[in-house]
Amino acid sequence: MKNVNGIIVYENIKEIVNPKHSCLIVWDVQNGLVNNIFNKDEFISNLKTFIEKLRNKMPVVYTMITPASKGFASSWYYYSMMKRFNVSDINKLPSFMAKGSKEREIPQEIKPTENDVILEKSTASIFIGTNFEYMMRNRGIITLIFTGIATEFGIESSARDASNRGFYPIVVSDCVSSMNKEAHEFSLKTLNKLIIVENSQNILKNID
Repeated sequence: MKNVNGIIVYENIKEIVNPKHSCLIVWDVQNGLVNNIFNKDEFISNLKTFIEKLRNKMPVVYTMITPASKGFASSWYYYSMMKRFNVSDINKLPSFMAKGSKEREIPQEIKPTENDVILEKSTASIFIGTNFEYMMRNRGIITLIFTGIATEFGIESSARDASNRGFYPIVVSDCVSSMNKEAHEFSLKTLNKLIIVENSQNILKNID
């Protein structure tokens, strides 16, 4: 590591993923998404192991898709949801991740514990409309380790946003997934040019 005018600059993966200043993010791993990804069994297995190895070493934050209160969603939200579900009548939009629904639940294999944080949010960035950044600054966190669904949507958006805010963003290549394998792979290639993309085994072997 180097010290530049009082700013510590980390230079390798071991320094960057030091549990003292890192946080694990489990992004939108809810049944409504998990059941539609291209590699469900492999993804759940990898993610379960990764969470269990890190849970007692650093904070774990689970995000949950939580649509805006009725009457307060944006015009863009309705437009994008109409495209997503291929309907032209807003009144025919299906409920999405409604509270109490099975699709909203986190799979049992990777359920959060009482010490984990559950963060409800309504956008594809972990920073918008939440107190996440405030929480991280309070805790002295500078490295954000992203896992979850979907790689090309919320993962990429939040990782880019994290970079712009001065965090070290890491995307765990074998613990993120998507409904579209091609889009997932293309997103990882893009992110690899912009942030840090590492597999779970390499991260774990660099954490004491």
